[in-house]
Amino acid sequence: MSSSKQTIRSLLTFCTALVIGTALIVAPMTATASSKTEDKQMEDSWITAKTKIALFADARVKGRQINVETKDGLSMLRGKVDTDEAKNAAEDIAKRIDGVKKVKNELQVVPPSKHEAVEYKDDAITANVKEDIAKDSRLKGLKIAVKTNDGVVSLSGEVPDLITSADASWTAWKVHGVKYVRNDLTLKEKK
Repeated sequence: MSSSKQTIRSLLTFCTALVIGTALIVAPMTATASSKTEDKQMEDSWITAKTKIALFADARVKGRQINVETKDGLSMLRGKVDTDEAKNAAEDIAKRIDGVKKVKNELQVVPPSKHEAVEYKDDAITANVKEDIAKDSRLKGLKIAVKTNDGVVSLSGEVPDLITSADASWTAWKVHGVKYVRNDLTLKEKK
């Protein structure tokens, strides 16, 4: 058996053990959870785990290049892949996962020769957006996560209101090199 196949088999065995172990721990917790929100979060976490395992197991894509997030059955694929074929294959894999209602494919196609330059630029943009958010008195202290893929900035986390969400988007837009801002910020539930 080739070393590549052994590595894939070892990874699949590890991932399978991880999934089964997680299921044994999570199943009792899910059964006693009183909140529908907690149940949805557990289901979304399970979908994310199954999607990541499927991506790692498929030779058409490099699973480590793809970040998966799931919310209410919507799986979001982010990261950089080498080809259009890999981007399409990743979406196809995610759509086939039980529980996935819709797939939002935000993967960027970046040839391997340009990965380093793009990643350096994205890291600089992320650092500048975080710095500007930290300086803004309206946004300071909020837990806003910032990710950049090929100049596209994604904001996630919770904010108190729509105005604050808009302020965060505008702050990100003003940073040099930003092509687009995806605002995935959610509003904090008032208790």
